[in-house]
Amino acid sequence: MSAGAWCPQHAPATDHRFARRKLGIAPNIRLSPEIMNDLYSLIEERNRRETLPFLSIHSSNAYLRNHVDTLQARCESLERQYLEQQQIIAAQQQSIDLSSDAAASTKIEVRLREQIAKLQGDLREKVQNEVKSAAEAIEASNELAKSKGENAAQEAIISNLRMELARCDGIITHLQSELENSKSLARLAGKQIDGLKDAIRSLQEENDEISKLNKRLVDETVSDKEKMADQLNNMNTTIESQQKEVNMLRSYAKMGKGQIGGLFRGMLGDKNNSTPNTDKSNDADTNLKRQWGENTALPSQPLYTIKAHRDDASCVRYDGTNLNRVATASSDATVRVFDTSNGHLESTFSAGGRQPLIGVDIGGDIVCGCGADKTCRVWHLQTKRMIHQLAGHSQKITCVRLFPGEKSIITGSADRSIRLWDISRHIYTQTTTFRHSSTSNCVDVCSETSTAMSGHLDGGIRLWDARTRDRALDIPSLHEGGVTSVQFKPRKCHEILTNGRDSTLKVVDARTSTVIKTLSDRDFRTLTNQASSSFSPNGAYAAAGSGDSGDIFVWNVLTGDLEKRLSSHQCGALGLAWGMGGTNGQQVASIDKSGVLILWA
Repeated sequence: MSAGAWCPQHAPATDHRFARRKLGIAPNIRLSPEIMNDLYSLIEERNRRETLPFLSIHSSNAYLRNHVDTLQARCESLERQYLEQQQIIAAQQQSIDLSSDAAASTKIEVRLREQIAKLQGDLREKVQNEVKSAAEAIEASNELAKSKGENAAQEAIISNLRMELARCDGIITHLQSELENSKSLARLAGKQIDGLKDAIRSLQEENDEISKLNKRLVDETVSDKEKMADQLNNMNTTIESQQKEVNMLRSYAKMGKGQIGGLFRGMLGDKNNSTPNTDKSNDADTNLKRQWGENTALPSQPLYTIKAHRDDASCVRYDGTNLNRVATASSDATVRVFDTSNGHLESTFSAGGRQPLIGVDIGGDIVCGCGADKTCRVWHLQTKRMIHQLAGHSQKITCVRLFPGEKSIITGSADRSIRLWDISRHIYTQTTTFRHSSTSNCVDVCSETSTAMSGHLDGGIRLWDARTRDRALDIPSLHEGGVTSVQFKPRKCHEILTNGRDSTLKVVDARTSTVIKTLSDRDFRTLTNQASSSFSPNGAYAAAGSGDSGDIFVWNVLTGDLEKRLSSHQCGALGLAWGMGGTNGQQVASIDKSGVLILWA
């Protein structure tokens, strides 16, 4: 570093030595002047920061020191005056002693002594007053310093109190704003409560009206049923009497001869002389010879092709009471009922909203549909009104079936539960809940016993006793990838038809938990969890629709061979049902992804 670095504005060497001593830097350590200046500046800054709280005390101390120095100087001045007076008195005393012999000086000496004594007394009193005033000044200075300290403390307290007051004011302002918000919310809640009260009042009035209407409808229904029962009894009586007459005529026809016997045989028909046509290839002859009920006619061609829904349909069911009705459910949140005799739309039931309907069933005057909104709706077919909305599942309801008699409903859900509902009264009740470890995709009920069956996502099927609320049977891992459809065989509830995501149909004996027959084809595909299959009314055949091509496959259950393959759907078939035929003989219905319903002849 050059000597020119030591310019006048830099700190002197004494200050650098002071900084070295304060920082504990040894003298033999050489530091540049810039570093020393920075260190000195830091020390001064620290001193200013540390001495700032004691400035008032230092000023008070300096004032007291100056005052004490002033008093001390005055005391020294008084002492000097006192010594000078003593010297004057001594000189006077000497002069008095020298002139003691003079008689004339006696009076002067006495007067002088009195004056000296007086001066001494005045001086002593003055010194005492000065000392007293100095003591009072010191005491006043102490009191002033003490007052200044107390004042500083009080000012600090006042500053803290002001800060606390400001904070309290902020809190009060916040609380006032919160109070205003709470008041506004309370007013809004009051208005909402008033609105809810009005809505509840209107709903209660509407409920009263609906209750009255329901009571009237129930009374009318009961009276109508009583009338129908009376008519049915009269019809049974008439049928019995006519049956007796027919039997009597038949006996006469068998015994009659000649023209009378021929007349009776012509009226009643002679079945023994009829020759059945065994040509299966002639569909017209086959249609003429169909006998409905448990007899089965294989589907051959589309009878009616109907655009049932605007969106894809998921399920199709025939009326369980052998009436000429078929019901469908779709993603457009509607259930539609069609007349199988002419293919006309008979009724449409809406679930409201946009949640798709997944399952449907129909029996007599009851139509029920379940879907993704976790509820199952029950409608009355004649009045077109919803009579129940079954709520209790925590996930979407995937399947629904009516028990025989239309008084109970069973539903399966993705919440891994199966629930039984009693709908025989005005208010529905949930009677039983079956718990299991897998989502149920499908359910069915046996018409002969109070047994329910469910097919699950884990590939197994389970049977439930509705009376004892116990699990009657569990057949796990029947299919790979899940069971999409289950059905009891007509008249033989111990045999079960299942459809699985492994694209196979299986006939299972529930008594031995064994697979009797496996039905499959290389072109048959099951692609959805609700793909359905069905027994024929006599149980001799099984049918299902393919999820990719839309073809309908019909197998012989006894041999396992494919009997027929029908191609009319333009896209994958999702649902298939095989009914008893009603009065017009139409038995098979299928529906595809585009919402097209085909009633097969």
